[in-house]
Amino acid sequence: MFNSLLSIILSLSALTSIANQIPSPDEWEDANAKVSRLPPKSFPQLPETIIRYLDRRGCSIPQPWNSSVSINVIKGEFTRKGQTDWAVLCSKNRVSSILVFRGGSTRSVSEIAKLQDQMYLQTIDEKGTIGFSRAIGVVGRDYIIEHHERYGGSKPPPITHQGINDIFIEKASTVHYYHRGEWLKLKGAD
Repeated sequence: MFNSLLSIILSLSALTSIANQIPSPDEWEDANAKVSRLPPKSFPQLPETIIRYLDRRGCSIPQPWNSSVSINVIKGEFTRKGQTDWAVLCSKNRVSSILVFRGGSTRSVSEIAKLQDQMYLQTIDEKGTIGFSRAIGVVGRDYIIEHHERYGGSKPPPITHQGINDIFIEKASTVHYYHRGEWLKLKGAD
């Protein structure tokens, strides 16, 4: 009887300890407010015209909790082979979207994957610390084909240029791939 009672007390104690580590709604909102969001001028590699565009739009660039360098600004051949495009994770009013500047032009900008920043918050340690966990990266044909073969999903079209990997750090990702005038969502990491 004593062992059963002791076992129940220890189990309740462990559950109480775990419950005390689960952040409250206010802690999630506070963490969202504290996400590091950098001004576009923090990215000197960006063309000046894009920096001005982002400033006019009211964009800042959110940074993941685990990044020691400034990220979420990338360049690659996202809309066609041989053309350099820029992609920026733009946060405005705590909502982020990926802006793609075709050929580096501010006249031809696509906005994709618009989601609230709070959707990319997660606890990052056993203490219940909350961190922002969204990042973008460049992926090529091999990555796209390998992830389709491994995880399934929509069959990719012929891969002729690069894609944008929209990453929920340590969770999953989606590849945004431009094909015939539209942005397809392909399987990334699972």
